[in-house]
Amino acid sequence: MKINRRKFLGSAATASLAFTVVPRHVLGGPGFVAPNDKLTLGYIGCGTQGMREMCQLISNPALQIVAVCDPNKFTTDYVDWSANDVRNSIQRALEDKTWGEKIKGIPGGRDIGQEFVNKYYAKSKDAAGYKGCASYVDFRELLEKETGIDAIKIMTPDHLHATVAIASLKKGKHVVTHKPIANRIYEGKLLIETARKTGLSTHLLAWSKRPGYDVVKNWIRDGFIGTLREIHNWSNRPMWPQWQEIPADKPPVPKGFDWTLWLGPVPDRPYHPHYTHAVFRGWYDFGGGSIADMGHYSLFPLFLAFGIESPAVSAEAFATTTCTLRDNVSVGVQNNVSFPLSCIVRFQMPVQKDLPSFDLIWYDGGIRPLVPDELRAAGKTLPREGMMFVGDKGKIIAGFRGENPYLVPESKMNYIKKEEEKPADRTGNDVWIDAFKNKTQAPGSFLYAGPVTETINLGAVALRAGKKVEYDTAAMKITNDADANKYLTREYRQGWEL
Repeated sequence: MKINRRKFLGSAATASLAFTVVPRHVLGGPGFVAPNDKLTLGYIGCGTQGMREMCQLISNPALQIVAVCDPNKFTTDYVDWSANDVRNSIQRALEDKTWGEKIKGIPGGRDIGQEFVNKYYAKSKDAAGYKGCASYVDFRELLEKETGIDAIKIMTPDHLHATVAIASLKKGKHVVTHKPIANRIYEGKLLIETARKTGLSTHLLAWSKRPGYDVVKNWIRDGFIGTLREIHNWSNRPMWPQWQEIPADKPPVPKGFDWTLWLGPVPDRPYHPHYTHAVFRGWYDFGGGSIADMGHYSLFPLFLAFGIESPAVSAEAFATTTCTLRDNVSVGVQNNVSFPLSCIVRFQMPVQKDLPSFDLIWYDGGIRPLVPDELRAAGKTLPREGMMFVGDKGKIIAGFRGENPYLVPESKMNYIKKEEEKPADRTGNDVWIDAFKNKTQAPGSFLYAGPVTETINLGAVALRAGKKVEYDTAAMKITNDADANKYLTREYRQGWEL
């Protein structure tokens, strides 16, 4: 007999599998959510970031994780920014300092996700021995069998985001995903259209509301820097090895890892650890580069705050070059497989409702704009990550995501009315839950993410084309280089077409 998994939410320990809806006033207390009122969630992607966010999310009483999925069963070879952060996060969530003490390396995979969910819910005296979390290797099987779930959270590598999200929406599930919503312009537009047609709720986790952007917008409106000409945004990413060529060796596929499922829509190629885990971001096939990794955090809130509703109309990229030795002769590496070690991308933004046409300039890999003369004269420099708004009569310097802005020259700050600083809204990781339960659009809805998605992915097109590309969003077409249009989409593995 098949039991709908939602029926386990109250107490999965009951041997008879009986389910009774107990009145809220009997079980409840402040903040109590009755089992049948919880948002049920399928969690796809149990790598380092997936597990880290799962540890934060699972404590929300309005939600219950009922299934996990990952093509990797269990390994301890994950890549992270800290050797023990995943283990420590799980220990804190479980209130068990002994969890994982014998694990050598950085753990991850669907076995870890399932074990964590079951142990966490088993902490409740009413759910001792909880075994209600299912585990899947293939997200398509999860969507077929877990018919009672409400929503899907996607924590996979970038190349699978649109594929999993579209399939989930077509199955009637709300969708929340890590950035980007897609690493191809075609897939992003198709996903947004699918979300619009289904009417389901969606959310991109790069959303946040940052008061600094409102301050900057007001200063520009009040004429403190004149007419806006440029917005500069820079990051020290990548913080992962950035290989510049396809690896030549062919190591065996690790035990318990379904390589073909991990590839998803990408055509077959031999497995290599240089592709997987946190290093996937550097490859055009699998990631979106530093700008997709970090640029969404700064640019998605910026686009929303500034009312930027049209994507870039052109992009021009400048990338570092790479050389290698072949028979003791230095030769340039012709790289069309991975993002460069560092780059500058200049996007031309069209006129918006409240903004003139301006240039948006992205820098990564340690490259920054030239230090403004006003800062140099004061003995100051730019931070390693930041933003700069340039007008024809002045500049605004801010943190990477618009925090703590100030005018340049700083003497202009004497004319600014001192306002009480408001903290940033940091509810981006769970603000979507209420929206999904109420069947409304979350503040980071895919429906609002089109302009930033197209703009960021256009940068990758310019890098691969090696020239300035001009873009028509209505036609979804590069108008000055027909060959570059192939970079708007991808070659799909048979059976994975969108």
